[in-house]
Amino acid sequence: MAAIPMIELWRGGMLESVHAGHAVICDEKGEVIEAWGDPAAVIFPRSSCKMIQALPLLESGAADRFGLSEAQLALACASHNGAHIHTDAVGRWLSGLGLGEADLRCGPQMPDDAEALKELICSGTAPCQIHNNCSGKHAGFLTLARHLGAGPEYVEPDHPVQQAVRAGFEAVTGEASPGFGFDGCSAPNFATSLAGLARAMAGFAAADPDGSLRERAQVRLWRAMVAHPELVAGEDRACTLLMRAMGGRVAVKTGAEAVFVAILPALKRGIALKILDGGTRASEAAITALLVRIGALEAGHPVAGRLLSDPVLNRRGAAVGEMRLSPGFAG
Repeated sequence: MAAIPMIELWRGGMLESVHAGHAVICDEKGEVIEAWGDPAAVIFPRSSCKMIQALPLLESGAADRFGLSEAQLALACASHNGAHIHTDAVGRWLSGLGLGEADLRCGPQMPDDAEALKELICSGTAPCQIHNNCSGKHAGFLTLARHLGAGPEYVEPDHPVQQAVRAGFEAVTGEASPGFGFDGCSAPNFATSLAGLARAMAGFAAADPDGSLRERAQVRLWRAMVAHPELVAGEDRACTLLMRAMGGRVAVKTGAEAVFVAILPALKRGIALKILDGGTRASEAAITALLVRIGALEAGHPVAGRLLSDPVLNRRGAAVGEMRLSPGFAG
């Protein structure tokens, strides 16, 4: 099945752009209950699956052994802006392990946070690996490696950390991964179908806080995300805005190249979507539309307007266009 048009941009009464993609909603049994495009389309989930990558950190006992806080669990799932609330926390985490910035394997990155960026530029200081948006995930990997007594090259696919990640990933998606690519942070990113990714999110949503070891880990991770949305992303980011707008009832996570997922515990549903052209504005609009459709987000909420239905403004503040849902998607 082909991808379907999802998000349109209209200007001057004419259709200017169309973003096509795939989206899936799964129930607590892992069954596909709604789909647009091809549920079997295989993708790299990129950073949308960080909560899956963090499962071995909890299931192994590493998180409890090293006394990780809820905020640190949120950072393990984060694609953060590199603000001080992120970098200071990751620095303290590493120091508590007796490690430092040089032990990370994610590479340096200029921060997206405006104040942090200004601080670096004005001081003439180069960014370091702690500024990398994935440094929290990597601190989690290092914690697991320390717990396992494994070597320092924790991003290698045959390293015990990544072997544990793959095993957990395949278990919760219900699929053998057909392969992996290396993410921007150098960690392996295991491929799966959209249905597999939505199934994994539904598993998090349906997990019993008093259930199995895995279920308890899943609940701790999504609860950490909704309790600390500013750590998962940052101020003025779609993930933060959406989780706040839904009052901590739903966890959402973006990934590079326009992947987005949602965990809806009250409904025991999981959502996964992928926009084929990699356009972030479209993935943010599409997940917003699906959250409204499923009843998790009010259509009239200001965040829904900002990400989906408000007029497109030019630099003088005049309305010059609008985004619309394509016919047949999430209406």
